[in-house]
Amino acid sequence: MGGEHAEVVRLLWGPHPKPARGPRPTLDLDRIARAGIEIADSEGLADVSMQRVAAQLGVTKMALYRYVPGKAQLVALMVDAAIGPYPAAKARSGGWREQLEDWARQLLGVFRRHSWALDATVGPRIMGPGELSWMERAVSALDGTGLSGAEQMDAAVLLVGHVRGITQQARAAGSAGNPEAQLGAVLGELMQAHGRRFPALTAALASAAQSDGQDQAWDFGLQRILDGLAVLIDQRAR
Repeated sequence: MGGEHAEVVRLLWGPHPKPARGPRPTLDLDRIARAGIEIADSEGLADVSMQRVAAQLGVTKMALYRYVPGKAQLVALMVDAAIGPYPAAKARSGGWREQLEDWARQLLGVFRRHSWALDATVGPRIMGPGELSWMERAVSALDGTGLSGAEQMDAAVLLVGHVRGITQQARAAGSAGNPEAQLGAVLGELMQAHGRRFPALTAALASAAQSDGQDQAWDFGLQRILDGLAVLIDQRAR
């Protein structure tokens, strides 16, 4: 494991020795992460820097470096603090489907509050204890279903992908509103002029217009993923 990865592991998982030199510590990793999160939530991940976080905390950049060696490690701390541990109050209740549905909705809420985390959680990286607690919760919900460990993890990854995709669409839509409504409006204009060439699409859009359209892709996709898991679990039980 490289030095940079080793440092991320140490910061996320400990131990966290106190600085051996310099003035008495006035910061801690959680305060530092929260300051970065505040900037990212309001201005975006690109505006997070060691200088900005230091100013947010009222310390010098050099003082901040005594705790966190650089932005990569800072972002890793921010991600784990923003995602946080899976809510302890969410007791294990219902069957695997109810548990995973609630899990996915909870995760959607996290990414909607901190959409910058989409950019910070791409590719191979070190995950912290908070983030891993979500994976633990999803996998444990499938315990006893007959799925293999690999299938349980794949199911969790599939659900995460759906959450990320919906969050990305909403972020791209921005203040303009519901991305599904935007797409429907654009296609509706096209179908007015060219609908005869696309009769199936025209009929589908007309049907969709009869519903409120809010989060339909989210609910539809989530339920189809869970339906597919249900079929696989039923096959394992036979």
